[in-house]
Amino acid sequence: MPALRFSGPVLPDGESRDLYVVDGTVTYEPQPGAETVARGWIVPGLVDAHNHLGLEDHGAVDDSEVEAQALADRDAGALLLRDCGSPADTRWVHERADLPRLVRAGRHVARTKRYIRSYAHEVEPADLATYVAREARGSDGWVKVVGDWISRETGDLAPSFPADAFAEAIAAAHAEGAKVTAHCFGRDVLQGLLDAGIDCIEHGTGLSLDQLDQMAAGGVALVPTVMQTAKFPTFVEQGRERFPDYAATMEDLYARRREVLMSAHEAGVALYVGSDGGGAQRHGWLAGEALAMAELGLPPADVLAAASWRGREWLGFPGLEEGASADLVVYDRDPATDLTALWEPVCVVLRGAVVGRSAG
Repeated sequence: MPALRFSGPVLPDGESRDLYVVDGTVTYEPQPGAETVARGWIVPGLVDAHNHLGLEDHGAVDDSEVEAQALADRDAGALLLRDCGSPADTRWVHERADLPRLVRAGRHVARTKRYIRSYAHEVEPADLATYVAREARGSDGWVKVVGDWISRETGDLAPSFPADAFAEAIAAAHAEGAKVTAHCFGRDVLQGLLDAGIDCIEHGTGLSLDQLDQMAAGGVALVPTVMQTAKFPTFVEQGRERFPDYAATMEDLYARRREVLMSAHEAGVALYVGSDGGGAQRHGWLAGEALAMAELGLPPADVLAAASWRGREWLGFPGLEEGASADLVVYDRDPATDLTALWEPVCVVLRGAVVGRSAG
């Protein structure tokens, strides 16, 4: 197979150079006779840090739909997906060289009758650690727990499990070599999770300034999923009549989304970009999430870094250094200054193969 050549600024350093792909890997050594494939800004493959491959509103989907979801993400430049819970067995995706790299968390673990039907293992506190350890052993190094959800007894958001049960479960996952992340909309569950050594928070709209400082000091990541939290007004209206306390809580959390996001950035919390693709959110919308984060005030260059090389480093994958697997996206303008470029990749390369190219 002939060598491939890509020319232009290579991010993150922005130096204009020729990047070659030989046997699926990156090299900067000139390759005589290389085929010039694309010119433009060359970016390490994008990372969707909160993705639900294999999930739709009703629960698990079949393999053909998993493939369609993965291709939608890939064609949008998301070449590395961090699963945040799926009822489908997606391990087979690892065997497909034409599909994005996948870091699986297995199935969500939630409280009995306290989460979306058909999504999660639903367990009681005494069984939480057992199920988390099992998912850790079968995952790619992550486990997803449902930190809080609406309680019909209180009519408001409430922790799914007691703090000691969460702590035991996090310790069990860590003993298996896995990290733990948690769905958290509200406030009450957060301190117990942070004190127990959780590795990441999803959504995080209830975080306080002190907790953000604690996250930054402890290296706890935040994936804010701002397209998802933008739906809170809908949740408010759906719950206002039956659950007025829940509606008031969600209204307050929505009002402080920007404050939490910007405070997290200023505190030095590691932020990553996650579309929440799956269920009500379509796959292939990582660009929309990046733009939504910037619209709330984050610098575009920081958003791009989080969605590319920083996200890859966090998950243990290389960027575009010599000898790395050639996972890259080419754009016709600098996405670090114009995030709308993310909607329009010129060329997508996965494992050294050109898997997408614009008609222009």
